[in-house]
Amino acid sequence: MFIFAATGSAVGLGNIWKFPWMVSESGGGAFVLIYISSVILIALPIMIAEVFIGRHGKQNPVASLQYLSKESSSFDVTEIDGDLNRIKTKKQQYSNSDDYSNWQLVGWGGIIAGIFILSFYSVIAGWTMSYILKAGSGAFNLIDLEGSKMIFANLVADPIKLMGWHTVFMILTCYIVAKGVKGGLEKAVKFLIPGLFLILIALALYSTTLNGFGDGMRYMFVPELSKISPSVVLSAIGMAFFSLSIGMGSLMVYGSYLSNESSIGEVTATVAFADTSVAILAGLIIFPIVFTYNLDPSTAGPGLIFETLPIAFGSMPGGSIIATLFFILLFFAAITSSISLIEPAISFLIERHSMSRAEASIKMGLLTWFLGIGTLLSFNLISDYKLLGMNFFGILDGLTSKIMLPLGGLLMAIFTGYIVKKKIVMDELRMGPIKFNFWLILIKYVAPIAVTLIFVRGLL
Repeated sequence: MFIFAATGSAVGLGNIWKFPWMVSESGGGAFVLIYISSVILIALPIMIAEVFIGRHGKQNPVASLQYLSKESSSFDVTEIDGDLNRIKTKKQQYSNSDDYSNWQLVGWGGIIAGIFILSFYSVIAGWTMSYILKAGSGAFNLIDLEGSKMIFANLVADPIKLMGWHTVFMILTCYIVAKGVKGGLEKAVKFLIPGLFLILIALALYSTTLNGFGDGMRYMFVPELSKISPSVVLSAIGMAFFSLSIGMGSLMVYGSYLSNESSIGEVTATVAFADTSVAILAGLIIFPIVFTYNLDPSTAGPGLIFETLPIAFGSMPGGSIIATLFFILLFFAAITSSISLIEPAISFLIERHSMSRAEASIKMGLLTWFLGIGTLLSFNLISDYKLLGMNFFGILDGLTSKIMLPLGGLLMAIFTGYIVKKKIVMDELRMGPIKFNFWLILIKYVAPIAVTLIFVRGLL
């Protein structure tokens, strides 16, 4: 159930909407090569660390980081391990103490990044809800490129419609979170994630019949090494973190629910493989369509899947039904991800400020909804207002995926590799010595050095 819930958190608009868009913007196969490498060598080791922090701390991200830092610096691990009652006593004591460690700021950063991301994620999810109705009404039947572009352009140009869909999506997210996510989310993702995989596989098989399939595959999997730059590498690392929900605190929250009998390494590797598979499948679907209809992938932007997929749906038998199912499943994938984005903030307010789940959900939902207004207006009324060449949406996306998430991941790697006592990590991960030492090298040296070098190079 953890694998389904964490996969539901990770698999969403990031894989199907953002990954193809980032590939098209960042050099095609060069980006894919760096992305997969980043998942294996940087994101997955940090993902293991984040789930470890959550399972060991059993609290919200801020309190778990605070507890672990104090446990590592102040108390004998053997003594605590031998007395379960004392563990509970100390956790409660840390949670209520005003003497917070500096490492709690990493938890705070993850909570803030999650809210920022959800504020624009909700707007894009609103596009998905709108497209469910369009698909069901047969709007994509035999549609051509110009017709598909027109449908999307009309949607994003209308701030009233975008506001409506954004509002509906945030209300649904907050309603589910207010009711409690564990039971309902587990039951839902058990069917939704396999269903989404089946439809993506069917669409990928359809793409093999298109004239542009060969060109699409070359674009995705034959890297032009000359296109690899610090900017592309940082974008790929940021995309890996965004896609796997790393640095947002959500994996710590899910980790706090993970059974002590489960292997953290095995379940996180399974989630990372499933998540990366969905992203690759999305590319296998999108880029053959792009080249079949002579689109320029580098100029398509955030609307890439919304302009290309309707063409495929409109030309296949039963396309309206398949399109409707696809966007419904994409909506549910978006909802499971949105829940994970807001849940760290909710759990913090409940544990630290004794709010009810409903009150915490309403307050954080309103804040996120308000921030989202800037994103939806950046596609129409304030599209000409830019800072450093970016609109409001671009600023939020760049701030989170290129700065906040990699920085949060870097600090978690340092925290787990250098601050937490080695015995605590070994006892919690329960890996064999070879696997553990390999993971330790990645978390102590490879991940921090790689992210730091890219950050420094990007600032020069």
